[in-house]
Amino acid sequence: MLRLTWVQPEDLIGHELRQAAQDGREPSAIAARWRAAGGGQAPARAGASAEPASRYLRQLAKDLLDELADLPSALADDEPTDLARIKASCRTWPADASPATLTQGALEAAWLGRAVGCLLGKPVEKLPLEAIRQLARATGNWPLRTYFTAKGVPAELLAAHPWNRRSATTSLAENIDGMPEDDDLNYPLLNLLLLQRHGKDFTTSDVARLWLDELPAGRTFTAERIAYRNLLQGVEPPGTARRRNPFREWIGALIRADVHGWTNPGDPAAAAEQAHRDATLTHTANGVYAAMFTAAVIAQAAATPDIRTCLRTGLGVVPPNSRLARAISHAVRLAERHEDFDTVVDELHATYAATHHWVHAIPNTALIAAALTHADGDFTGSVCRAVGGGWDTDSNGATAGSVAALLAGAPDRLRDHWTAPLKNRLATSVADFDGTGFDTLARLTHREAARP
Repeated sequence: MLRLTWVQPEDLIGHELRQAAQDGREPSAIAARWRAAGGGQAPARAGASAEPASRYLRQLAKDLLDELADLPSALADDEPTDLARIKASCRTWPADASPATLTQGALEAAWLGRAVGCLLGKPVEKLPLEAIRQLARATGNWPLRTYFTAKGVPAELLAAHPWNRRSATTSLAENIDGMPEDDDLNYPLLNLLLLQRHGKDFTTSDVARLWLDELPAGRTFTAERIAYRNLLQGVEPPGTARRRNPFREWIGALIRADVHGWTNPGDPAAAAEQAHRDATLTHTANGVYAAMFTAAVIAQAAATPDIRTCLRTGLGVVPPNSRLARAISHAVRLAERHEDFDTVVDELHATYAATHHWVHAIPNTALIAAALTHADGDFTGSVCRAVGGGWDTDSNGATAGSVAALLAGAPDRLRDHWTAPLKNRLATSVADFDGTGFDTLARLTHREAARP
């Protein structure tokens, strides 16, 4: 029987029970019913359990998912998804600003930075933190300073902690040949296409239609796959983000946010609002805030070279009593307090690893903020800290790389050992972008940034 990741109700229920406990609902009675019926836990790392559930358990899972969605949340007032309520709760929401000047060179650097950070993280995605450290140390690459390699890694270590199987042949130093396909680059390409077709006043429904036209279903994961399924079943946005979607606070909306920042340079409020319209197709509350935060940070980075100012501006679009705001603030304080970044990472993992999935937006956004702070926005320092901190390594590296490369301001300010293997070429299944160069993407993005 085909085991589909991220959509089977018997797998979703475990994730939803954990999500409910995090967002202020009381799921214990429903959890007891699931366990009493013989239901299992959610898959720990991947998206599908090995064995199919009975028809009874599958139907029960669907029913319980709906019951969980109806439970009241004690955090609802502090964590709204509606934009008007978000803005009302943000005491330091950025003022409307005159657009900054952003050169094609800075945009090319940002695209390259996103690709480099993603590529660095791809081989170790899904691996435990200690495995990442051991694999890097085995080749003298800890703290990280360049791409991972299998050369010199003991066979027994690779047997215990194999590279990500989808990335091992394209993302190690010895086999990189251009930027391989990855959802962390596919979504920025989709959003570039979105702006080309609909402009900055696009709607969430425009995002949905574009996905159905241009995004292969098999290239979606977690919240995006659930929303895609919901669209095909006739559910309208923003219901697509809520219906049987336990991943609605995971990292998927964050990784789509860069283009919204790049095309609103110097205007973090506009970037955040644009990101909100995109994110609410698939996410709610903290999942949406993570995208808004990222877009605002990037928009501010186009005008301000100081990373701490950029991060403070990003926090201005996040409801201050939300879990994400607290997590980011905590991470920045840790990064400012500790000279050794491993200590920062260990404290973040001690805080979140036991309660949050490795793809959840809250710990990953906190790690990105900590990495950028600790490296003071330096490109190599930021991407290496973000990837070396574990969890969703390729996504964290991509976002940290985008921000730090934009601060650098030009492709030649990124070290050649990072950018040369990309060969100014990326692979994708999105529209006609396969094989496109980063210089071309910068030119196209610059055109959209200049459109009113």
